[in-house]
Parts: sequence; C-alpha cells; structure tokens
Amino acid sequence: MSTLTLTPTKMRHGVWQGQIQQSGSGVPQIKVTHLGTDVPDVQVSEGGEDGQWMMQVPIPAAAIADGVQVFVITDATDGEQLGQFTLIAGEALGDDIRGEVELLRAELDMLKRAFRRHCVETT
Repeated sequence: MSTLTLTPTKMRHGVWQGQIQQSGSGVPQIKVTHLGTDVPDVQVSEGGEDGQWMMQVPIPAAAIADGVQVFVITDATDGEQLGQFTLIAGEALGDDIRGEVELLRAELDMLKRAFRRHCVETT
C-alpha cells in the first residue's frame, strides 16, 4: 500500500497541480501517464509542512485533442494509482453533453408534472 495521498488543487496555464501527503520519508516518486506514455517534466517540490509536497504536471500540447483525455497518476515505487485528471474538449463532445442535458430537463419536467398532479389529487 502506498504511503502517499494525492489531493488535486487546480489547473492553470496548462499545468495541473496537486498536493501530496506522505507518511514516509524522502522525495515521493510519482509517475504520470497519458495513453500509456509517460508525461515528461513532472515536478515534485517540498510543500512547506512536514510530509507535504506540491506536484506540477505540464500538459503536453500533443495531449490536447478532441474527446476525453485521461492522465493517470501513480506511486512509482509500488505502482499504486493515486489519482487521475481528465481533459474534455471538442465540438462532438459538446453535442453529447447538450443532448444529455436536454434529456435530464425533459425527465425533470415529467417529474414536476407528476408531483403537481399528486399534490392536487391528495388535497
């Protein structure tokens, strides 16, 4: 079992950031992969408090594409997955999301009508 706990913090200017809490000693060995390939230039630096580390993952330009892109973060010492983050982009995906929202709205309208009908019938 890993001695590391990962907490995502933010993504800004093409760099994903997270905080690592470590119960062991030494610099945490972190590996980030995208589509089975290691993401280069991952940085882990001391976070100020004992056992805390800050992690920065620069998003490679080649990984920014239509669809869903998943980055997997693992403890390189034992291979345990600590977390992941996802990028979603593209017009085709936007159509899918809009369609799902429309279906949810239609279901909500149906539930509202049924609830109102129930309230009228029980009073």
